[in-house]
Amino acid sequence: MSLHTATIHWQRAGNDHPKGRHGTAHLWRFDGGAEVAASASTHVLDPPYSTPANVDPEEALVAAVSSCHMLFYLWFAHKEGYVVSDYSDTAEGTMAKNQAGRMAITHVRLNPRVRYAGSTPDRATEIALHEKSHEACFIANSINATIETVLEGDSA
Repeated sequence: MSLHTATIHWQRAGNDHPKGRHGTAHLWRFDGGAEVAASASTHVLDPPYSTPANVDPEEALVAAVSSCHMLFYLWFAHKEGYVVSDYSDTAEGTMAKNQAGRMAITHVRLNPRVRYAGSTPDRATEIALHEKSHEACFIANSINATIETVLEGDSA
């Protein structure tokens, strides 16, 4: 077992909260010292109450799924003798009503693009490495959303 922490801090700005509306910009602090400016999504709350430049929780969840998948992929590819030289993913998350009728991130689509130094796995091996990465991903194992991996050349 391991414990993972984050400190979230929001503070009222000006006199907006008594009006029933308030800004949602806040700060995420992590134990290693990283700080991330966060806000409600502009899809949930229009500016000026949301801050478009800040990370919102929904996109952070999508990034966490993608990052976890990538880290496992790099490890499994290495164990199979492949040297990954570049890995990028433009991940997408869809928010919709779930089976209980509540809004949720219901689907995450990973679009990994992997480049190798030296030998390149065949298509079946690459698919198997992604499936193994998905099964091992702590974040994917923690959520109910459908997670789909679409490799380059697959139809959307």
